[in-house]
Amino acid sequence: MSTTNTVNGPQEQFLNRLIREIEDALLFPRTLPVSEQYPENILTNIRRLVFSSYGLLAINFRRFFVQILESNVGEPPTTTPFWEGSTFSQIEPAMAFQFGIPILLVREKGTDVSNGIWAGGITPLNIFVDWDSDNQSVDDFFNSVQWREVFAYWAAEVRGNYLLRTEPLFNN
Repeated sequence: MSTTNTVNGPQEQFLNRLIREIEDALLFPRTLPVSEQYPENILTNIRRLVFSSYGLLAINFRRFFVQILESNVGEPPTTTPFWEGSTFSQIEPAMAFQFGIPILLVREKGTDVSNGIWAGGITPLNIFVDWDSDNQSVDDFFNSVQWREVFAYWAAEVRGNYLLRTEPLFNN
């Protein structure tokens, strides 16, 4: 599970509920540095954790409310303020994609809408879900059909990946 270390109250409730959802599905979330820590640098730790996992769930919470005032070339792309998430939120999903690991992306609505994998249109829609924290309670999100459907699909892919990577080779 990939998430930021700094969360506010509603985000913490969301994260705790998400962990409970994952554990109720008999999947066991691992994350740096909470459940895993290795003696290498952060990028090597991330690679080791991703490569030894059977699925990746990444959460992109709102962290910084940004307004672009200047650009190094020409006019700024926008002067409308927007939310950015963690700068690390691109790394784990990109590594998971590279290794063919099933990915589920959960984003607090309005976060990084024009940034990398979180921009939309880059990833398949069946692995991307938004939590509208301004208008949707944590319980409403986790009880929604959209969440149930996406999570069930991802959990099945994780189990399939586990079987593919742990079953002994069969010679006919």
